[in-house]
Amino acid sequence: MDELFEQVRIYRQGGAGELEAERVALAPPAAGEVRVRQMAVGVNFLDVYYRSGAYPLAQLPATLGVEGAGIVEAVGSGVAGFAPGQRVAYTGLMGGYAAVRNVPVERLVAVPDGVALDAVAGGLLRAVTTHMLFAHVRELRPGDTVLVHAAAGGLGLVLTQWASALGARVIGTVGNREKAALALAQGAERVVLYRDEDFVAAAREFSGGRGVDYAIDGIGGATLLRTFDAVRPYGLAVSVGQAGGTVEPVDLMQIGRPRQIAFARPSVMQFMTDPALYREGAQAALDRLAAGLRVPIGLDLPLARAADAHAALEEGRTSGAVLLRPAP
Repeated sequence: MDELFEQVRIYRQGGAGELEAERVALAPPAAGEVRVRQMAVGVNFLDVYYRSGAYPLAQLPATLGVEGAGIVEAVGSGVAGFAPGQRVAYTGLMGGYAAVRNVPVERLVAVPDGVALDAVAGGLLRAVTTHMLFAHVRELRPGDTVLVHAAAGGLGLVLTQWASALGARVIGTVGNREKAALALAQGAERVVLYRDEDFVAAAREFSGGRGVDYAIDGIGGATLLRTFDAVRPYGLAVSVGQAGGTVEPVDLMQIGRPRQIAFARPSVMQFMTDPALYREGAQAALDRLAAGLRVPIGLDLPLARAADAHAALEEGRTSGAVLLRPAP
């Protein structure tokens, strides 16, 4: 008989209250699968988009969450390279809000000694996203100026540290002084309290008047349109989310005359559908974590309180990563 394990699911898309904790049957791992008891599950804005209906779901009910880290409990037939007791993680795979789950072996990565499972659970998706942005969307070079919106958020802190490690100069936007201090501590050279200061003017001043080389926006709405004005001619603006409002269709004239900039909206989930790119991004992420990339945990809640985690994210009450902790 299949065992029952805690999961958090939704039966319809809507507000955070749609997230329900329940016990769900889980079959033994099939061929090519590994059973993982999760020690921590990462919460991302991507989960909010799927829950709210901003992004479509293939079916309902659905178990949200796309990354986690834990311990191998069992392996299915045909699995090589993983064994019970091993520390592992994954990202880009729906179904993460669970105490125990079966993971296809091609999605699993071994977590090296010295790298905390919490850091991987809260940082793997963001680190793969950062690798995609800085190695594939536009290669980041020493001396580049980079504008990072929500620089104290989970993705923002990874972007800031990674860019700084590559020799770039980072200006970030944040919502309060506590978040400003966190972003500065992780490598931002200049921080803008966006409620009190015009970030476009600050970014232009930071870059010697011409605009930044690279702007990364996960806010969307009016912020994205204003971000275009912070980018130098022939620089790049990238949209990676819509935490503050829907990303409306962009008129090419908005990025052409008189701005003369490039615009991209890459999908990390699509990036990870290529097995080689997934492995490349995951390895780059683990290498950075092993080298000291910090993933501050701003909120750590029991799995059953996933709704509280979503509400905190949507209301801007978090900084750093948000984790859900399955009951032991």
